[in-house]
Amino acid sequence: MEGARSPEDYDDLSDEELQAELAVLDRARPSAHQAAGGAPRELGWVLTVGGLLGLWAAVELVLSELKVAADPDAALACDFNPLIGCGSFITTWQAHALGIPNAVVGTVAFAACLTVGVMFLAGVRPARWFWGALVAGATGAIGAVFWFQYQAFFSIRMLCPYCLVVWVVTIPIFVNVLARAAQAGHVRLPDRLRRTLVQDRWVIVAVWYVLVVAAAVAIFWDQWVLVLA
Repeated sequence: MEGARSPEDYDDLSDEELQAELAVLDRARPSAHQAAGGAPRELGWVLTVGGLLGLWAAVELVLSELKVAADPDAALACDFNPLIGCGSFITTWQAHALGIPNAVVGTVAFAACLTVGVMFLAGVRPARWFWGALVAGATGAIGAVFWFQYQAFFSIRMLCPYCLVVWVVTIPIFVNVLARAAQAGHVRLPDRLRRTLVQDRWVIVAVWYVLVVAAAVAIFWDQWVLVLA
């Protein structure tokens, strides 16, 4: 095949060039940049854009809570109908599960996410412990999303638009962080799981979105009918 390398050709490549060649042949294999602690630009953009959107949603929730604290009868721009709104959310105990507004925690977390994204886009190669902390943070975030989804679906019985933004950005952040950490060996996973996670990460995100939407439609079906009637 024209352009194909012979085994002898690889002997003349540097370690970094060899890593790049192998990464092209095997999409689940880390590049030299990843092996050194860096991240693909894709992950940098996922964290940057996700961090920006999540930060915006968290700040809007904080501002909404301040508005309600000043005037309990205030009309909020995020209250669209009896099913979708944030006014009922920010006064619940679930919105203050840690003793302070969840939105304050989210503001700090998404600001950190944005910072890490910019750092990766700049080509920084952090230490292995940093990747462990990043995976732990992303796992904690998706765990919080799972918990709040359950509360929204079965306890509060409403959907908060700003919370929906947080759900939308946290899912790809978690999947991509775990996939890239596993790809570079910062997280040890079975080889088949690692390959599936790396190669099909956006399929996993899409399926996850479909499952959440299907759950929301099924659980709130009666309320959807009333709202849309």
